[in-house]
Amino acid sequence: MTGSNDYAVWAPRPERVRLLVDGPERTVVDMTRQEDGWWTPASAVPATGEIDYGYLLDDDPDPRPDPRSRRQPDGVHGLSRTFDPAAYAWGDDSWTGRQLAGSVVYELHVGTFTPEGTLDAAIGRLDHLRSIGVDLVELLPVNGFNGTHNWGYDGVAWFAVHEGYGGPAAYQRFVDACHAHGLGVIQDVVYNHLGPSGNYLPLFGPYLKEGRNTWGDLVNLDGPGSEEVRRLILDNVTMWLRDFHVDGLRLDAVHALVDASRPHLLEEMAVEVAALSAHLGRPLTLIAESDLNDASLVTPREAGGTGLDAQWSDDFHHALHVALTGETHGYYADFAPLAALAKVCERGFFHDGTWSSFRGRRHGRPVDRATMPTWRLVVCSQNHDQIGNRAAGDRLTAHLDDDQLACAALLTLCGPFTPMLFQGEEWAASAPFAFFTSHPEPELGRATAEGRLEEFAAHGWDPSTVPDPQDPTTFARSQLDWSELASERGERMLAVYRSLARLRRALPALTDPAFTSVRCEVEGRLFLMWRGDTLVAVNFGTDAVTVDLADALSLRFATPSGADLADGRLTLPAHAGALLAP
Repeated sequence: MTGSNDYAVWAPRPERVRLLVDGPERTVVDMTRQEDGWWTPASAVPATGEIDYGYLLDDDPDPRPDPRSRRQPDGVHGLSRTFDPAAYAWGDDSWTGRQLAGSVVYELHVGTFTPEGTLDAAIGRLDHLRSIGVDLVELLPVNGFNGTHNWGYDGVAWFAVHEGYGGPAAYQRFVDACHAHGLGVIQDVVYNHLGPSGNYLPLFGPYLKEGRNTWGDLVNLDGPGSEEVRRLILDNVTMWLRDFHVDGLRLDAVHALVDASRPHLLEEMAVEVAALSAHLGRPLTLIAESDLNDASLVTPREAGGTGLDAQWSDDFHHALHVALTGETHGYYADFAPLAALAKVCERGFFHDGTWSSFRGRRHGRPVDRATMPTWRLVVCSQNHDQIGNRAAGDRLTAHLDDDQLACAALLTLCGPFTPMLFQGEEWAASAPFAFFTSHPEPELGRATAEGRLEEFAAHGWDPSTVPDPQDPTTFARSQLDWSELASERGERMLAVYRSLARLRRALPALTDPAFTSVRCEVEGRLFLMWRGDTLVAVNFGTDAVTVDLADALSLRFATPSGADLADGRLTLPAHAGALLAP
């Protein structure tokens, strides 16, 4: 027999709820409503082992999945299946975690990271990640979504792991294997909206409220019934960290969380995660994706902030991208001067109360460099958004030479912030990372494709370059080709990343968290960044440059075309970069 409270569900909207249990025989069990809107089975549920089940709401003949479903073996429209996370025999008892400070993050999408597209297959590539100095593996969302492949941001089953990736048991094996390899795991989660297919939460209760953000209806964080909605999210947070031993969460687009409550959901999240971290005895990290350029998100609560650990900083990406490619359309326009990259490295944000031509208003707030460590900003030269939201999903690989790619790695890995790499960049992978979907509903698939074309047309992209997200070949072309590791270009770029990984461990200046240790100079297209006694020099120009160095430094790294250091004079070829230290 299964305990009656195992199937409790919060459903204040329906007048009648019954539990359907699909065992050797289908059984329907009446449920009793409590005063707080929770329903519990009125009698014992005759079942053992893994059970498929669903809820019959009022007179609806179709059973609906559990809002807290741990498994959806037949997709998001099917019955839920019980899953006992405590049944797994973990092998990570000695795991003490990974702090974000000083770490390198690696972002990957399970479905395209390997040809198999599964969590178990990804385990076979963990040695490779260690070889390039990765400390934390960040997975794009893995929660249940409709269809076979998707970026993961249209999920509706927040507590489930997509069956195509291997389900929750495979997820536990993956995290356990990462810990055995000395790697922490960060899970990307989405709480600002739900996907368009399979979202049955509104049938149960007031999970949504009036209004929309960019991606869908607003989640009810501050209206009537919001206490249980918030509890659902907070319980989901602790599920990843406790039941799946995850080391941190990346919180998608927190600026789209509309919450007038005090404390804000994010602060409440920070409080509960800090308590869980103390109980488990290992660091647990919360990283926000936010376009607000507001460091109060990562200011400790005792100093009046929200108390999250870190946030993404798009300004670094934009300034570096413009310096490398010369693209200045859209939001890149303000980053055209090379001085923009210098400001970002020295002050954290470029837009810190300055005019944003893309937004048509002032944007951002200054960073208090005296109190905020640099590692609280997570930066990259490429990520799923910045590649996938280009019309063709094209990487920097398609436009830059090897020296320029190596310069991107040099500035990202040796800059003052927490660096994040995107899958395959370490060997200049040729595969694009396009926007892909697999909506089974023809009308939804058609609307997604048409919406994508309209979006890019508004930004001036040629519609003929936009792949159909519903075309299976769009997904297939986005899968990494690991054989490229053995190509001439692949070997050359991999050597760059491995060299930079060794330098990060050898030179303390490269993980120094003080803004005061960063000093930048711009001379034409020459960019110089001092990190204490260590110098990163990049020539973004098309002609060789020479610079006189006042200090006695030795050449520790140069991009593929090399660099010359003689008698205190550093010469860099076009597009080349170097790192020098005492």
